[in-house]
Amino acid sequence: MRSVGRRWSWWYLLFIVESAVILWPPLYNRIEPTWMGIPFFYWFQLLWVIVGAAFTALVYFATDE
Repeated sequence: MRSVGRRWSWWYLLFIVESAVILWPPLYNRIEPTWMGIPFFYWFQLLWVIVGAAFTALVYFATDE
């Protein structure tokens, strides 16, 4: 009987990139540029919600065996 296990893949590094960007506020802690009156601080975080979902889907489909 063969054990079912997951191998480590380079695709998982996208999770580190995603986490590092959000956990480093000096990168996005500013007001300008604004988008439709929304300061950069807020819309950048909301953008990363979408980017994070895309990264998660990409890693899921790339590592699906």
